[in-house]
Amino acid sequence: MTVESIAKTLGSGSGIDISALVTSLVDASFANKNAQLERRSETLTAQISGLSRLKQGITGFSTALSSIARSGQLSTQPTSSNPAIVGVSLMTGATPPATTTALEVRQIAQGQVAHSNLIADRTAPVGQGTLTLTFGTGTVANGAMTGFAPGGGTPFDIVIDETNSSLDGIAAAINGKNSGVTASILSDVNGARLVLKGPTGEALAFEMTVAEDAGAPGLAQLAVGRGATATTIGTTAKDAIVAIDGIPVQRASNMINNLIPGLRLDLASAAPGTNVTIGAAAPTDALRTVTEDFVATFNDLMAMLAEETAPQTGALSRDPAAANMKRTLAGITLVQINTGGAPGAPTTLAAIGVATNRDGSLRIDAAALSKALAEHPTAVEKLFAASTGIPAKLASISTQVTNPTTGLGGSEASYTRQQRQLSDEQLKAMEQAENMRTRMTQQFASMDAKVAAYKSTQTFLEQQIDAWNAQR
Repeated sequence: MTVESIAKTLGSGSGIDISALVTSLVDASFANKNAQLERRSETLTAQISGLSRLKQGITGFSTALSSIARSGQLSTQPTSSNPAIVGVSLMTGATPPATTTALEVRQIAQGQVAHSNLIADRTAPVGQGTLTLTFGTGTVANGAMTGFAPGGGTPFDIVIDETNSSLDGIAAAINGKNSGVTASILSDVNGARLVLKGPTGEALAFEMTVAEDAGAPGLAQLAVGRGATATTIGTTAKDAIVAIDGIPVQRASNMINNLIPGLRLDLASAAPGTNVTIGAAAPTDALRTVTEDFVATFNDLMAMLAEETAPQTGALSRDPAAANMKRTLAGITLVQINTGGAPGAPTTLAAIGVATNRDGSLRIDAAALSKALAEHPTAVEKLFAASTGIPAKLASISTQVTNPTTGLGGSEASYTRQQRQLSDEQLKAMEQAENMRTRMTQQFASMDAKVAAYKSTQTFLEQQIDAWNAQR
């Protein structure tokens, strides 16, 4: 007979609900142990959750501050008084100019652009032979090249045969050479034109001569240069001409990185007679904002820490890693930063007006911050430098306090192991309770059978006694 079948017949002899009795006895036997295990499980869950909050808080704080510092928002940047004429940017590793420069854009650089006459079908064969691109200096009048002096570069030969003799095929063949001349097709209702555009610079004008195959003529209509009659030069090759502090200079490109040290100039348009001032601007407003944001975020993190480490209610009140994080962050306003060594220059957050309250939170002395920004803007800027300033120090603190062995990560790993062990204990307790339930069920089943037998004997004797009494 199985335990299940026994349970269904329990109490038939004694009249007692033995199933309920067994359940009550087993539950009572394991109540204290189960309650203890459950409380421990809730504590571990709260500790792991608290550690996760602190890790996300410190890493998020550090990542956000480093991202802002790396973006350039907190460093002095070059400026242009008229970006529509000249755009300016700082080259990698360079420092902004200490003085201003007047720049006049008299001419922007452009590349030679030539186009063919209309061709009815862009997919039909044009001709076969060899196209040769040669760079040099040219003169143009009324869309025709009147003079050309080849430069010192090697010409590019482009073979056109039956596989690529259409206008589309010729454009693809020219582009495949990567010579610097790009080819495209411009179509309208009347047909298509081959458009050739060269690189910017006066010395990078080009001729495209044609050596036709006798058996497949027609390619000559695409020739560009002296004597060409079926193509037109719409734009001539020119250098950029700028005057820096009144001194004219020429460059082949509109992107100039060797005129003002450390700066890249992007010429957008010509404006003869208009001076554009190139200078630099300190990020005073951005530095004030990041200081305020730093204090606000730090206070949020410290409030979270206070909640998790509260002596009576905090899940991490006895966690050494959380306590170490609290101590480490408390000293951040006094961390020394090399800001250049100028006399009186601030080297700590405390020196620019970031003060510590009694509860560990921070506040800003607005007057002290304004004074530091006005008198030592470069030092305050270096205080928030991505690689050497507070962002780097906070990143180091974050790495230390979240260490997977000695920091929050180590505590989290320890609590996770304890949680796994607790799960094993809970499973073992369940097995012990089930074993006890089975054993007690079998014991009470045996007792119930004996009671049933006793009751049967009692009934028989009562019947016999009643029969004897009746005979008398």
